[in-house]
Amino acid sequence: MSDEDDLEDFDADQDDLEKEEDERETEEWEDYRKEGEDLSEEWLPTPLTEDMMKEGLSLLCKTGNGLAHAYVKLEVKERDLTDIYLLSSYIHLRYVDVSENHLTDLSPLNFLTHLLWLKADGNHLRSARLNELPYLQVASFAYNQITDTEGISHPRLGSLDLKGNRIRMVTGLDPQKLISLHTLELRGNQIETTLGINLPKLKNLFLAQNMLKKVEGLENLSNLTTLHLRDNQIETLSGFSKEMTSLQYLNLRGNMVTRLGELAKLRDLPKLRALVLLDNPCTDESDYRQEALVQIAHLERLDKDFYEEEERAEADEIRQRMKETQEQEAEPEHSFELEQSSM
Repeated sequence: MSDEDDLEDFDADQDDLEKEEDERETEEWEDYRKEGEDLSEEWLPTPLTEDMMKEGLSLLCKTGNGLAHAYVKLEVKERDLTDIYLLSSYIHLRYVDVSENHLTDLSPLNFLTHLLWLKADGNHLRSARLNELPYLQVASFAYNQITDTEGISHPRLGSLDLKGNRIRMVTGLDPQKLISLHTLELRGNQIETTLGINLPKLKNLFLAQNMLKKVEGLENLSNLTTLHLRDNQIETLSGFSKEMTSLQYLNLRGNMVTRLGELAKLRDLPKLRALVLLDNPCTDESDYRQEALVQIAHLERLDKDFYEEEERAEADEIRQRMKETQEQEAEPEHSFELEQSSM
């Protein structure tokens, strides 16, 4: 799934494509989990060897003062590896892919202080903890057995992928250390609360397919533009703050929002332009689409469809009538106050 930064990037079919991708990735996650259960007792020790290194190395680059050269890219996917200790001596590596092996320990990567890009998906890791790597920008630990988010403190890390793990709560993500993190992928975990995601630089947050019942603790995410909360158990839309001044795209598909009145809690999001609420009970209401626009006047797209000018004009009329009704209801009370003051 691509990360949408601007409303112009939203495609009418995007949600269907994202739904298909989520389902596919969930199937992959189940495959990884079953494979781990079936084969965990059958693994033979398979360390990374020099021959594997020779096959997997590529991208010759200058190193140090520019007088020497070394291969800086390594791909050793699907080799049944259980040990990558050999990597500790290849200190010039910048791009490493050790996905789809049987690894439980990534500590040899601590020696790779020039590492820019790491992919360790589909292993049997229980932690993403590494020493601080000063140049690491992209790290993916998808479909492992990781239970927490501790020990991740790379100052240039921009994108972190932890989908398909066993995380219940986000802890240890220090905004003073993760000063460059703009995209956090946490789909398909067991997360029960959004507390702990206090990362003001974050732009894209993916929390679909978790166990969330509400949104809380996201008030400081003033740069967040994209928030995916699809397929959770959210019933209330409390927790969205006017301090979330950059949020443009909110996906709440497949949750448990019942009352259309909950939409009023989103009107203080000043840049919200696209909202997805498909597969929530409130979408069964006959005036669902109109009510969403009445509550959120600046909304441009609901689910797959952009609002037409006629719909916008009708919503304006309804808001005007509501305003007039409220003023009329307030007039008798105001008159009564004047009479009391004159007595």
